[in-house]
Amino acid sequence: MKDTLKTVFDILDNKKAMDIRILDVSKVCSFTDYFVICSGANEKHIQTLAEELEEKLKKQAGLRPSHVEGAGNAEWVLMDYFDLVVHIMSLEAREFYELDRLWADGVALEIPNPK
Repeated sequence: MKDTLKTVFDILDNKKAMDIRILDVSKVCSFTDYFVICSGANEKHIQTLAEELEEKLKKQAGLRPSHVEGAGNAEWVLMDYFDLVVHIMSLEAREFYELDRLWADGVALEIPNPK
């Protein structure tokens, strides 16, 4: 899973996602093991991040999301990969919903050798 998390981080980082956080929520969440939370600058950026992540994870790791929500309005795109849920949010939505604080009982992970 660490390789997958690194791949997700790299894909998002290469497309200039902001404030990428990876949380191990396996001990406090029943439906997934990891959250990746990041922000996009605007709706187009959020859509681009989601599209790029879906395309590259499929090519590089053979992973497809089981479910994607919010792609139509792009304030908050949620991509469910079973053991991993990716949240790509506008700055405003991230501030309003405070997922970082809500899931603070999870363990923040450092990705080795980020760019």
